[in-house]
Amino acid sequence: MTSSRREPRTVTMREVAELAGVSVTTVSHVVNDKPGARIGADARARVLRAVTDLGYRPNVLAKNLVQGTSAFIGLVADSIATTPFAGQIIRGAQEEAWRHGHVLLVANTEGDQAAENDAVAMMLEHKVRGILYSTWTHRATSIPPGLGETDHVLVNCFAPGTDSRAVVPDERMGGRTATELLLSQGHHRIAFINTTSLSPARTGRLQGYRDAHADAGVPVDERLILDAAPEQEGGYSVAPEVLELGATGVFCHNDRVAMGLYDALRERGLRVPHDMSVIGFDNQEVIAGHLRPPLSTVALPHYELGVAGVRVLLGAEELAPGSPLEVPSPPVARESVRSR
Repeated sequence: MTSSRREPRTVTMREVAELAGVSVTTVSHVVNDKPGARIGADARARVLRAVTDLGYRPNVLAKNLVQGTSAFIGLVADSIATTPFAGQIIRGAQEEAWRHGHVLLVANTEGDQAAENDAVAMMLEHKVRGILYSTWTHRATSIPPGLGETDHVLVNCFAPGTDSRAVVPDERMGGRTATELLLSQGHHRIAFINTTSLSPARTGRLQGYRDAHADAGVPVDERLILDAAPEQEGGYSVAPEVLELGATGVFCHNDRVAMGLYDALRERGLRVPHDMSVIGFDNQEVIAGHLRPPLSTVALPHYELGVAGVRVLLGAEELAPGSPLEVPSPPVARESVRSR
């Protein structure tokens, strides 16, 4: 059976010129808004009217090649589009790009180096304004060689020993914020369940925990700093030690660890926050908002990272090479913390 569907016909610049009664060069100058072109108001109006009447659409790729850049911003990411909350980076970058008259082109590479190199090459061919390069966890990274051929900003990652500009979460301030939420409610025996994974989150949140104690004049009991796998089983496994040490509040490295701690406390007949105040980190909504009671936590600013990446790329926010912009991680107060 033969389909009657027809492909839409492409209107040419020559047809616009014939309808407007001008040269093809004049049409080109008008549709590309060429600076300095001397075109009378009447001729310009006829061209624009013909463009509307015929439904002419300029060849964007050709325009990019002439101008040397485009209204596209590239975003190359590893698993960011398929993780529970890090896709907010894409949304933040996309909405900020729109506000500046740009469109975001997203390539999700799943960490495949060949796919990553191909994505960067494709974006360079399309003369993107610049490229955001992002990872779903905050970490050090090696950037693809092609990024050096255009403006770029690293989002949620950084490249040591390079001049690449980067926007990252302020892990240290986040750790301070979480600890201060407990200190402000009179807790002085605060356990910190840190991750076993070497990362900026491990070192930054621990330093923030120490900073908050120092500011409050409360000594840190080093025994209360515990390492555990950054998942539900990690929080569950260290619960006996937390209780033995006499902690009244616990700052968990992430919300998954807090969920495991909840389970262990419940098995022992203990209640959050009546017997133990608990605060997490990440604000992974599917966990934090649905635990009972809902978990107080500190949010990773994924949306704000995407916004900041675009602003730095377009020059709307100044950032010196090699000095990362640290984006605040805000507290999210729910019902898992109470006063002593």
